[in-house]
Amino acid sequence: MAEVMSMEEIRTTASRLGIDLSEVDLDSIRLPPGEDFGIRSDDDDLNEEDPLEFDAGFGNIIVVDNLPVVPKEKFEKLEGVVRKIYSQIGAIKEDGLWMPVDPATQKTLGYCFIEYNTPQEAEIAKEKTNLYKLDRSHIFAVNLFDDIEKFMKVPDEWAPPETKPYTPGENLQHWLTDDKARDQFVIRAGSDTEVLWNDARHLKPEPVYKRSFWTESFVQWSPLGTYLATVHRQGAAVWGGATSFNRLMRYAHPQVKLIDFSPGERFLVTYSSHEPSNPRDTHRVVLNIFDVRTGKVMRDFKGSADEFAIGGTGGVAGVSWPVFRWGGGKDDKYFARIGKNVISVYETETFTLIDKKSLKAENVMDFNWSPTDPILSLYVPELGGGNQPARVSLVQIPSKVELRQKNLFSVSDCKMYWQSNGDYLAVKVDRYTKTKKSTYTGFELFRIKERDIPIEVLELENKNDKIIAFAWEPKGHRFAVIHGDSPRPDISFYSMRSTNNMGRVSKVATLKGKQANALYWSPAGRFVILAGLKGFNGQLEFFNVDELETMATAEHFMATDIEWDPTGRYVATSVTSVHEMENGFNIWSFNGKLLYRILKDHFFQFLWRPRPPSFLSPEKEEEIAKNLKKYSKKYEAEDQDVSMLLSEQDREKRKMLKDEWERWVSEWKRLHEEEKLERQRLRDGEASDEEEEYEAKEVEVEELLDISEEVLSFEFGQE
Repeated sequence: MAEVMSMEEIRTTASRLGIDLSEVDLDSIRLPPGEDFGIRSDDDDLNEEDPLEFDAGFGNIIVVDNLPVVPKEKFEKLEGVVRKIYSQIGAIKEDGLWMPVDPATQKTLGYCFIEYNTPQEAEIAKEKTNLYKLDRSHIFAVNLFDDIEKFMKVPDEWAPPETKPYTPGENLQHWLTDDKARDQFVIRAGSDTEVLWNDARHLKPEPVYKRSFWTESFVQWSPLGTYLATVHRQGAAVWGGATSFNRLMRYAHPQVKLIDFSPGERFLVTYSSHEPSNPRDTHRVVLNIFDVRTGKVMRDFKGSADEFAIGGTGGVAGVSWPVFRWGGGKDDKYFARIGKNVISVYETETFTLIDKKSLKAENVMDFNWSPTDPILSLYVPELGGGNQPARVSLVQIPSKVELRQKNLFSVSDCKMYWQSNGDYLAVKVDRYTKTKKSTYTGFELFRIKERDIPIEVLELENKNDKIIAFAWEPKGHRFAVIHGDSPRPDISFYSMRSTNNMGRVSKVATLKGKQANALYWSPAGRFVILAGLKGFNGQLEFFNVDELETMATAEHFMATDIEWDPTGRYVATSVTSVHEMENGFNIWSFNGKLLYRILKDHFFQFLWRPRPPSFLSPEKEEEIAKNLKKYSKKYEAEDQDVSMLLSEQDREKRKMLKDEWERWVSEWKRLHEEEKLERQRLRDGEASDEEEEYEAKEVEVEELLDISEEVLSFEFGQE
């Protein structure tokens, strides 16, 4: 941790600068160093090279210089102006603004100290108000109080900086070059976090990196798999590398609770909320957007939790997470958030609103970006008691031109689902019946890439069926719906292409009476897991949609999570510590074969490492698929070698068990021989141990057990 200045050092430094601290109660504003409750940080071994600066003693205090020098009668007015400027940035502590006065002249000295609640607010105040022009003669010079000592160490004479030779950084994509084409995953169990290879050929995981107390809450891969993010009291950090997982950057955000990467990994959003001083107020929310590579804060947002809770629930303190949703594909060009009657869309060149104003949408409830194009889909419910219908709109960004709109009537709820290529948008609409005593569900299907964006309406054969789950096939044209009532609902598959390949939705098949309440498509499409979680106790059905056949059925008792690896070759099912028993994970092949099982006490998290998009063109991928036998020969040979190696290992294991058995038998025979004389003695001199050499005879022996005498008396009567 950064070394905290002693009281004497602070007073000495202030004296050099002509600052009078005689009236300041330093102890009352000093932060407790570290606040680690006696627990040594796992990062302490790195402090000598890269000292933390988060816990410095005066990190939440700034010094504002070049203020007007005013007499006592104008003191209150000047203080009011300064307070108005700096209270807009954050909450100034009670008695947290102190403006020294010259005892001789009773005039201000031209500077003041301002104390915020957090170092984060002080840092932002410095960035936003340094060189702030109060008037022609007074331009603020703002510094953190902790920087004073640093400024005092500046040498009087300038010396050119030392030129260091360029040293190339570590290849952060090195893991993609694995000669076995394996994928990595990260797990958290107890206090340990581990990164492992999925070595399915050898039916076990291979360790890559392990660390205790690596994070204080959770870990998260970046969307392209370049970084692993950890979360701490002081902020977030990202790690990467081939096997060492060095820390690449830290992002200062005290008490951070949630993080989110932009799709292209350029930016990291961090979130924290603080308890209000007044119980009637809502939580105070702070959001920062960092540049991932430089660690610089590109934009910050502050407000009450109510301002960030529109559009759904989730996150913490009722805030919908993620607050910002990213658009424009992998370029991270735009991000947006929902507000009261508006959607605010920002561009990342200047981090300001597009056209300096938000997109107006009265009573807007939800919105989503197309995964590939700068198109927003937004949902507005009915207004005026049904006089103005609900609607779903598609809006082009940055022009804000409405591409398509569909009015919806008698709507009780609406959910939007984009297909991964951005080709289709499915809108699930729950509508009231005429009596308004019940609802039924239908789908509005938008064909985004076709001329004029045609819309089709799909209703299930049984309109009253409850929709339990919906999922698009990744990179495909099909989708699946679980519908009906538990415990055995139906599962229907539909295609956006009809049998003659024309643009009309058609049903592919319906599976009757399945124990499933969740759908998990393979990232490569074609295969889907029909899962029965929670009340169904982990029922799994591995289904081939191309052939419409079940490849396997299985069970992972009490499974809580299911996740495909990024290639679609393997599936992980896990039981996290929400259950007290059977914590751990199973790895399955895509067709439902259990490869291996790992049990871990206090198991919290399993995450596959994402892969970046393939560099192969669709044409090249199609060519490989057509000539798969030619390409697969190399891997079939490798699989055969591994199979032979595993067989050899099995033979060696069996030989070892046989040798161990023979050693045990040999030892038994030795002991048997040593005890031969004792056995002979116990047999009254008979030498043989073979029971069949003896003749069994039955001998009757009479034995007197007891003799007793009893005197009997009789009385005889007279005749």
